[in-house]
Amino acid sequence: MSVLRIILTIIFIIDCIALSAIVLMQEGKQQGLGTIGGQADTYWGKNKSRSMEGALVRGTKILAVGYIVIAVILNLNF
Repeated sequence: MSVLRIILTIIFIIDCIALSAIVLMQEGKQQGLGTIGGQADTYWGKNKSRSMEGALVRGTKILAVGYIVIAVILNLNF
């Protein structure tokens, strides 16, 4: 069981580093102030899931779920 715990700990550390990097790569949400003037109707505003920002958001969600799942597994006393 200790080998499994070591492997999960290594994956957990990699997940933490990747999650931090992806969050830092995302753009700030202060740019949403342009929506008052109607600038949200641009191509990238409508197709945000296909852009790089959409991929970063999706990656953040996946890594966050992995982080929580691995944290719960590592906290179990087995």
